[in-house]
Amino acid sequence: MRALLQRVSRAAVRVEGEEVARIGTGLLVLLGVAAADPPGAAERLAQRCAEFRIFEDERGRMNRSVLEIGGEALVVPQFTLMADTRSGRRPSFDPAAPPDRAEGAFQAFCEALTGLGVPTGRGRFGASMEVELLNMGPATFLLESPGP
Repeated sequence: MRALLQRVSRAAVRVEGEEVARIGTGLLVLLGVAAADPPGAAERLAQRCAEFRIFEDERGRMNRSVLEIGGEALVVPQFTLMADTRSGRRPSFDPAAPPDRAEGAFQAFCEALTGLGVPTGRGRFGASMEVELLNMGPATFLLESPGP
């Protein structure tokens, strides 16, 4: 499982022109689910995202988490994060989880973030989405769950 975190001052996602979620200051999380993800990976990665200290403190240092700043999260499923791009001119999506398993892991990740106290908006699994964001920094980080 991979979570690409972007520190944002706002973000929104639309499906077929309809806005389905919007947040203010917090994290835009693009989430990829691997076929090899072990049980509990979604919950562990959600906790890591909630506690990951990438927001500035009073001295301007990245020393606060989204929880500590009272921020929000917008989670967007993105299977392309699992692409194998090590060779050739076309990505292989073999490492990605099948859609039914990936959707369950996506929902578990979102529920875990919410349960940790991070208000969480969601993109729509399997839909073609338009994602809008205002990146702060910019600051972007890739977090990966441990393998099996």
